[in-house]
Amino acid sequence: MTDTPDSGSAPAPSSPTAVDPRLLEMLVCPLTKAPLRYDAKAQELISDQARLAYPIRDGIPIMLIDEARPLDPDARR
Repeated sequence: MTDTPDSGSAPAPSSPTAVDPRLLEMLVCPLTKAPLRYDAKAQELISDQARLAYPIRDGIPIMLIDEARPLDPDARR
């Protein structure tokens, strides 16, 4: 039996916590309903309008306001 790479839709090994870009396009801030910005390095979805960062855990966005981290005033990019 020969092991060959599967051409399925699994994330690449170098990015085990990658989030599906189609999912990111559909998500909005639950507080303001504004679009979110993806911070791949911090693994967070950023709501600039609400000044909140929603965590991504094991590739799953946690879209609960109580789980969001408030952003520092100078964190805006």
